[in-house]
Amino acid sequence: MPLYLKSHSYGEYVFDWAWADAYQRHGLRYYPKLLNAVPFTPVTGPRLLATSGADRGALLEAALEFARDTGVSSLHCLFPAAPEVAAFESAGLMLRASVQFHWSNEGFSDFEDFLARMSHDKRKKIRQERRKVREAGIEFRWLRPAEATEADWRFFVECYNRTYRAHHSSPYLNLDFFLRLAQAMPERLLLILGYREGLPVASAFNIIGDETLYGRYWGTKEFHSGLHFETCYYQAIEFCIAEKLGYFEGGAQGEHKLARGYVPTTTFSAHYIVDPGLRRAIADYLVRERAYVEAAGRELSDMTPFRKDLEVDA
Repeated sequence: MPLYLKSHSYGEYVFDWAWADAYQRHGLRYYPKLLNAVPFTPVTGPRLLATSGADRGALLEAALEFARDTGVSSLHCLFPAAPEVAAFESAGLMLRASVQFHWSNEGFSDFEDFLARMSHDKRKKIRQERRKVREAGIEFRWLRPAEATEADWRFFVECYNRTYRAHHSSPYLNLDFFLRLAQAMPERLLLILGYREGLPVASAFNIIGDETLYGRYWGTKEFHSGLHFETCYYQAIEFCIAEKLGYFEGGAQGEHKLARGYVPTTTFSAHYIVDPGLRRAIADYLVRERAYVEAAGRELSDMTPFRKDLEVDA
């Protein structure tokens, strides 16, 4: 059970800044805290590397004992796999729900087949967005590490840095990281580049799983209407259809994805707060938050862009 000792909450995608603020207002220290997660990656997966329920329980018991003995404020697990969620709850951790938006491949033959499943208005809007990108003279290439040059990676990192700075944040990763990743796992990476007049203007970085494409970072040097959706979402959908991948996960948050064929999916995190008073307060908050998240998920599910007659048939 890999654990990180953290002095901040950056790069987690499950936000606990308000909890840290509550600790500070009560004269207590929220940091350091213990984190069980994959850094910078809001993707559900195994967090307890064990083959049996008894072993998972033993890992959690040891982690909780370690948290209490080392003086940290808390222990957190982000995006655990479904079989592990019950183990965390049984061990006394509090569950927190959140919503992401995922695309599913229903055996589409091409992008137009996917659009045919959508309502007329949504289908028309997506076609308009894609047409604007084409009319701007932007064309796309899918590059695997064997085809991508260092100049391609340098361009992507430039775009990646621009995106973070545009959101008044600091980029976590650098060129050396991406080059090492391309060398270590070339069969798992996809770089999408958009070109205008032969020069790159936009890029997106994706990781290829066994049956899922994971969209991670994107950026651009120029603004063009619809370019974000084309680079991050529509090109990824076309790649999944071409490669017969079952799903595309475009990262955390983003209700704008709903209108583009991505459906709400519940994800979980698990939390243990050492201080009993603040543990009760946060537990109360999580109960109320959970009710809100579930209601929002139901409302979003009713707003999917797919044709109602197809839903009835299904």
